[in-house]
Amino acid sequence: MILKPYKVAIWGIFASCALLYSLPSSAQNVLPVRWLSFEELETALKKEPKPVFIDFYTDWCTYCRKMDKVVFTKPEVIDLLNKEYYAVRFDAETDLEVTFEGQIFKNEEIGKSRIPIHQLARLLASRNGTFAPPTMVILDEEFNVTARYFEYMSSKRMLRALAL
Repeated sequence: MILKPYKVAIWGIFASCALLYSLPSSAQNVLPVRWLSFEELETALKKEPKPVFIDFYTDWCTYCRKMDKVVFTKPEVIDLLNKEYYAVRFDAETDLEVTFEGQIFKNEEIGKSRIPIHQLARLLASRNGTFAPPTMVILDEEFNVTARYFEYMSSKRMLRALAL
């Protein structure tokens, strides 16, 4: 049986696609950032003290979504966050109550403000009394703030900030 030229081309394309899909992709093998809740953070800090990275975001924040897609997917950023930090991701507008170190934090602005900001975001991620996402906060093992970033950060800038 002799294959016609167009059938050979189709089989060649099919074989090339199959080969490409079978190759390991570094993006496929990278685990995501292990995001913790504040409750999980409290337990983890008691077991093994470690610096803390908190990403305060909102659902409507374009730059927050961009960081999720561009920065927090980079293998170098993921690796550094997972190895050297406890990483917490916190919706600054959540209506959930959070218990941390025996205190209850909540969003008292729900229903009172067009942009209701949670007490934890006000406490840790405000600048001059105002919260604007994205905001990242780095704390030491004893939960003292060592750095705050009130803007979109590229993966290169994020790596420099995390290397402190």
